[in-house]
Amino acid sequence: MLKIDHLTLTHKKDLTTLIADLSLTLRPGERMALIGEEGNGKSTLLRLIAGDEAVRGYVEAEGSVLLTDSAGYLPQELPEAERPLSAYDFFCLCPSFFDQTPRELGALAAKLSLPADVFYSEQTMAAFSGGERIKLQLARILMNRPGVLLLDEPSNDLDGETVLWLEGFLNACELPVLFVSHDEELLSGVATSVLLLERLRRRQVPRASVHRVDYETFVLERSAQFAKQEQLSRKEHEEYKQKMARFEEIRRKVEHDQAAVSRQNPGGGRLLKKKMHTVLAMGRRFEREAEEMTAMPESEEAIFAKLDCAPLPKTKVVLQLDLPELSVPGRVLARDLRLTVRAGEKLAITGGNGAGKSTLLSVIRRRLEGRADLSVFYMPQDPGDLLDLSKTPVQMLARTGEKEETSRIGVMLGSMKFTADEMSHPCAGLSGGQKAKLMFLMMAEAHPNVLLLDEPTRNLSPLSGPVVRGLFAAYPGCIIAVSHDRRLIGEVCTRVVRLERGALLPAGPI
Repeated sequence: MLKIDHLTLTHKKDLTTLIADLSLTLRPGERMALIGEEGNGKSTLLRLIAGDEAVRGYVEAEGSVLLTDSAGYLPQELPEAERPLSAYDFFCLCPSFFDQTPRELGALAAKLSLPADVFYSEQTMAAFSGGERIKLQLARILMNRPGVLLLDEPSNDLDGETVLWLEGFLNACELPVLFVSHDEELLSGVATSVLLLERLRRRQVPRASVHRVDYETFVLERSAQFAKQEQLSRKEHEEYKQKMARFEEIRRKVEHDQAAVSRQNPGGGRLLKKKMHTVLAMGRRFEREAEEMTAMPESEEAIFAKLDCAPLPKTKVVLQLDLPELSVPGRVLARDLRLTVRAGEKLAITGGNGAGKSTLLSVIRRRLEGRADLSVFYMPQDPGDLLDLSKTPVQMLARTGEKEETSRIGVMLGSMKFTADEMSHPCAGLSGGQKAKLMFLMMAEAHPNVLLLDEPTRNLSPLSGPVVRGLFAAYPGCIIAVSHDRRLIGEVCTRVVRLERGALLPAGPI
């Protein structure tokens, strides 16, 4: 069991409070989704619960975290030091590995859909696919018989088939689970409760809320609550405005009468003075009522710039690919690939891990970027391939450096919930989601008529997902996207192809 009591996390460097007064109990069998915008402390919270002492080097923690059993923690990325290890050496780092009987290892391999002999494999961890690495890490975690699972973006590097496996695994898991994910389909299929971390009022005020409902119910209830609160707030403010208009009319009339009263009628002056006291008392009562009115709902929804362009004729052929061989050093991925894409299409390229989707997109990029009749923007999976991480977000967006341009850029970044501090510091310090948002702004500023996207929603929170999908759905240009995001494919893409067994095959949305 996991119990958190009045936990507050504060950055030591700038004294920013990430989480304030969080209390919750994670019950047996509960699968709690930890969601929130980028930089709100989700990964920090998981690492703190897992007992990672490095967290306390940059975060001050008040309150308590109680674990009745050990925690099994799955990080976002396999640590660099473990990537060159063979699978056998990877498991040798776990003392419990040597306590496992052959039967227990076989049962564990079957549970995780792994080959029975994988624990003794000499293949390096880096050479396994993203899905295989996740399964191997889960295997080592389960060997320690943890009391709770802490998973940080477990579906990040998984293909569609493995995400479905992960969904089934988590639903069958009897342990309590606290997990971070940007995959709305996984959240919908797995989460039985939600922990939402927000930073409101220009990211200065943290708010943590626990919702004991499944993810879809949480989304619907949150939307309905916001709509009801907004409607009530608007009604109360409109009624208050009308009431204040009547009050001002009465006050002005009394003031006018006071100014016009005859000095020969002192009794009338006293009556008007008494009436003014009554009017002012009424005004003070109205002010107290205003303080108690329903406030407009506060949320931390991401606001993205509009994506627009001068669209190409829909029948124009943007890509006519006839590729004899798709390869990486030392390995042929596919042969005789043929693909035609027209300007009116939004194409998704799917496929298993290691099939060559990103490699294919790089080939397409080289074919299209040199064309004079196209304006192409490429959004890579790794932000470092596009962003100069030594520059600030303002410098990445600036063209002239003029004061007016800098002001406009500040407004754009503010709409993406960047703080003034984040705008003026190097991009290297930004979270993955903030880097993704910066790339979206660069995309909007470029006004391209062709978008090449490699996992564009990979680092964005589920709160941003509907906004991003709406942007791409309304975009008038051509899209060629590599993605495992089932909702993005279903809501945006007009055609899906799958890179499988060395060929491009037609496929329906996954």
